[in-house]
Amino acid sequence: MCGIVGFTGNHQAAPILLDGLSRLEYRGYDSAGLAVRDGSNLAEVVKATGKLRNLAVKTDNGAALAGTCGIGHTRWATHGEPSQTNAHPHVSGNCTGSGSGAVEADVVGVHNGIIENYAELKAKLLRHGYTFYSETDTEVVIKLVDYYYKKYKIGPVDAITRTMVRVRGSYALALMFKDYPGEIFAARKDSPMIIGIADGESYLASDVPAILKYTRQVCYIENLELARLAPGEVRFYDLNGDEVSHDTVEITWDAEAAEKNGFEHFMIKEIHEQPAAVRDTLASLLKEGKIDLSASGLTEEYLREIRSVCIVACGSAWHVGMAAQYVLEDLAEIPVRVELASEFRYRKLLTGEDCLTVVISQSGETADSLAALREAKAHGGRTLAIVNVVGSTIAREADNVLYTLAGPEIAVATTKAYSAQLMAIYALTVQLASVRGKITEEQYGSYIEELKELPDKMIRVLEDKERIQWFAAKFAMAKDIFFIGRGLDYAICLEGSLKMKEISYIHSEAYAAGEMKHGTISLVEDNTLVIGVLTQSGLYEKTISNMAECKARGAYLMGLTSSGHYSVEDSDDFTVYVPKTDEHFIGSLAVIPLQLLGYYTSVARGLDVDKPRNLAKSVTVE
Repeated sequence: MCGIVGFTGNHQAAPILLDGLSRLEYRGYDSAGLAVRDGSNLAEVVKATGKLRNLAVKTDNGAALAGTCGIGHTRWATHGEPSQTNAHPHVSGNCTGSGSGAVEADVVGVHNGIIENYAELKAKLLRHGYTFYSETDTEVVIKLVDYYYKKYKIGPVDAITRTMVRVRGSYALALMFKDYPGEIFAARKDSPMIIGIADGESYLASDVPAILKYTRQVCYIENLELARLAPGEVRFYDLNGDEVSHDTVEITWDAEAAEKNGFEHFMIKEIHEQPAAVRDTLASLLKEGKIDLSASGLTEEYLREIRSVCIVACGSAWHVGMAAQYVLEDLAEIPVRVELASEFRYRKLLTGEDCLTVVISQSGETADSLAALREAKAHGGRTLAIVNVVGSTIAREADNVLYTLAGPEIAVATTKAYSAQLMAIYALTVQLASVRGKITEEQYGSYIEELKELPDKMIRVLEDKERIQWFAAKFAMAKDIFFIGRGLDYAICLEGSLKMKEISYIHSEAYAAGEMKHGTISLVEDNTLVIGVLTQSGLYEKTISNMAECKARGAYLMGLTSSGHYSVEDSDDFTVYVPKTDEHFIGSLAVIPLQLLGYYTSVARGLDVDKPRNLAKSVTVE
């Protein structure tokens, strides 16, 4: 959530900052701002509410702001309503109004995260003569840095470390000091931040796409560390103020992967990129025709010792976990619990050394998932991260890592990251089942062949998108939609329902089909759309019966099943087929029509598909 960009070098900063912020719009925001220094005592601060284009207009696309050192921010309101006054950057001076314009302030800064004890700190600063113009916790932390900077007459690094020790919560901070022109100081705790260097210039950002146009060489600030950026130079410090070193990581994915490349929206582009993401992820886990998890540190010896698995995740990643539960328990015959990361650490944990805690996160920075990972490690359990971002916090802190090769995912609603996570889970499951002796060598080879065929079958599903588009237009004005299925199909329904509600704003719910008659069926009325997912042969007839109950009460039925189950057409009103595959893995095919349905419904309603209201791509606050 929120986005930070910083630049110091030889070029005009503001256009670079605006360009970087535009590449972070997917993270979600309600206001934006820039602060640029030109070497004088004044910092030029400009803020705007709403879309980033409003800030671009106010600054003539950045041309109106002189100076080669600056910071920018897109804000997602937490403390204080969305307004120009509450927008970042914030300043240390006792100014009034919005804090915009030419400002003489010792400290100017932006912040991602939440300062939990901001009220206590604000009261302290009020006693020392500070006044406040905004409702934000960010203004408090900027002025706390200023307080230590002046009281102890110390440098920026020491002032920031004193602040870090004093505050509670999460943060990524980028600060400029009047006395240190041309430099930016950064600090982080539990909120992501990267730094890049190229051609005598330095960059910082919340995420790689913001600076990929300018450099592929990046460093990751570790938790509770600081960085000092000068043109073409960066130094890192720990909480004691001692300098530490970090290796540079090269970003290998193509910058074009973060562009639309002719598609109307990122989401539809990323839906079409799923076959490649799944193929690449599987290829990274295969060696000489067999699954090889050695790069992740999961040896066969350790896999044999596992007695249970606990999967922890949020949102769509949690839905991956729900699907994984059915597949893991059936193939590997191992008990699996699936936990919401936001609830996980508030329960008594029963994980032990023989329990593998799997944390799934696209960004590798999800705050609740990161907290759950740390809690699991504190209880002595082994942890495995399934993440898409190399060098992310969850990847660095987990005992083992399985990387998905989905490339950058820009649309807020995940598609290709979800599918890549499923593939990682399938590979883990088949390997677990094999080393535990639950499947034969023949079955092992057969399952791998099934996985290798999935990308081509996904392409065949995408070829049917025009029918989905027609159907979506037919029900674009629906008020309520229900997704029902049993077993693994229920897990698919969860993801399909989320896709529908998060981008079309239509109320939708997913239910285990047998539960409809325990209360929810009372909501079904004439023309209510009920989508039945029927990919599991052993549960097919039972779900057909549940759909018939809904139709008897006026529902319009859509059936989603695999080729060969043609009898569903006797019961439903519209049928979508996906190719046959092993039923353990069919979720990878069945989810695509539901993704397309959500996408085309949102398009038909004229909504902002890639940036739905109130949502952010990466939830980095609890």
